[in-house]
Amino acid sequence: MARKQFDITRRNLLASGAAVSAAAIAGCIGGENGETDDGADDADPGGNGDSAVFHFTQEQSRAEDFDPVIANDAYSAQVYGLVFDGLYEWGEGLELEPKVATGEPDVEDDGRRFMFEIHEGIEFHNGDELTASDVAHSFLAPVEEETENAASYDMIESAEPIDDYQLEVNLEEPYGPFELQTMAVTISPEEARTDDRDAFNTDPIGSGPYTFEDFSENEYVELERWDDYWDDEMEEPNIESVTFVAHDDDAGRISDIRAGETDAIAGIPNDDWDVLEGEDNVEVHRAESPSYMYLAFNCNEGGTTDPDVRRAIAHSFDMESFVNEHAEHTADPMTNPIPPTVNEVWGFPEDEYGEMLPEYDPEEAEALLDESDAVDDDWEPIIITPEGIRASLAERIATRLGEIGYGAEVNVLDFGQLVETYNTGDADDYEMYLLGWTGGPDPDFYLYSLFHESQAGVNQGHFYEGSDGFHDAIAEGRTTADQDERYEIYEPVIEEIVEELPALAAFTQHNTMASGDHVEGLEVHPNVQTNPNLISYHTNVSLQ
Repeated sequence: MARKQFDITRRNLLASGAAVSAAAIAGCIGGENGETDDGADDADPGGNGDSAVFHFTQEQSRAEDFDPVIANDAYSAQVYGLVFDGLYEWGEGLELEPKVATGEPDVEDDGRRFMFEIHEGIEFHNGDELTASDVAHSFLAPVEEETENAASYDMIESAEPIDDYQLEVNLEEPYGPFELQTMAVTISPEEARTDDRDAFNTDPIGSGPYTFEDFSENEYVELERWDDYWDDEMEEPNIESVTFVAHDDDAGRISDIRAGETDAIAGIPNDDWDVLEGEDNVEVHRAESPSYMYLAFNCNEGGTTDPDVRRAIAHSFDMESFVNEHAEHTADPMTNPIPPTVNEVWGFPEDEYGEMLPEYDPEEAEALLDESDAVDDDWEPIIITPEGIRASLAERIATRLGEIGYGAEVNVLDFGQLVETYNTGDADDYEMYLLGWTGGPDPDFYLYSLFHESQAGVNQGHFYEGSDGFHDAIAEGRTTADQDERYEIYEPVIEEIVEELPALAAFTQHNTMASGDHVEGLEVHPNVQTNPNLISYHTNVSLQ
């Protein structure tokens, strides 16, 4: 079966992050006469009474797909994540914890076969029992129905129930990320889902701690606590109902939380951090995430094919100063292409990578450019970038190059134009580009997608050839089951990227939230889809 890596990786590209359009819905919360203007029940959105209704304002609009088999956006996932259970779910450190599964799977056939056992007595919200057949359906349906999530599961050769509570999953070949990512499949009821897929997508039935109660497209979603939730190891949720709205406009969200018109918002702009932190009735939260921004160099054509030119660019500006000036509350500089929150799981030597990176040294930058045969004395490369903080970084680089006798032309493109342009490999189109990436807790999501030769012209436009064995090692890492062996395979790959700089990791972007001070126990999860993390083995949010 041909792998569809294009789909799984392209959707992990981070768009500009800028507001697309202002959603009118958030401003309507807290209407009169017991209902909001959008029709959702009004139950103290400011949380100043004794209500257990939690209003959450998302930072971007949802795609309004709530069937996990087809849903492919983080903001719909934030909703259905409270309605469904996963076979495994993300812990606080991005590690997978058994949920519907009773424990770790038995692994056989050199990492090709996984034997799962699931809890007995789990019921979906319609009263049907959750069985191994439902788990098998959840693994197989994205591929069988050719949804956008197919590439997440197309390494699975078969998924067969042994009985109602045991499942055997066979892979075509060992797949390293399976135990760290793929097992987090969300479980859907096969019969209810396949009976009417369209209806299920907007009125889903899960087995999670909340039921899907009401929905108005592009306006709101309401969930209600399910009092018969099966997981006795988890406390009953304190929050009785949850209303999701979306407000793409940064200023609108900030206004809402300051006015007490919502209980919590996601996505705090850096410039508003101090304002909210200074509010008496607002608390701010953040967590490192696996999302990061990077500067990539065209290694196919132009001056940046010379690694010394790439090092000169890295010497020419101070990344740490830039981040401190533009994103001190919402980002941290990086040293390598594996995000720190992922590295907490893997333990790659970040400090050593940091020492290998070219430090800010404009004199060394000028000397390297002067000595390079790949650039002329009046070299002014093109940098393409989305708007926002990445455009600011591109301008900073251009300014610093100008100060040492060179320069750069910054072209700000919309996301679609940028993706089309950076894949050409043509130096007349770009010699550098700035983009972002997010993935899971496995290095494969960052190394294969952004550096393997098969992704050239698809997910990356640096076209880096690498040393002998560079691309083979990346491919070997994803088809090796033993995680210790994978570490040994990946470590020299990361070191080569830091030394040769086909791309320079720039900075991580944190997940941020703000809540009213009446909200207790709210913590930001590193996985954006898991927010708001209202109930888990680690937290149980309440309103005071």
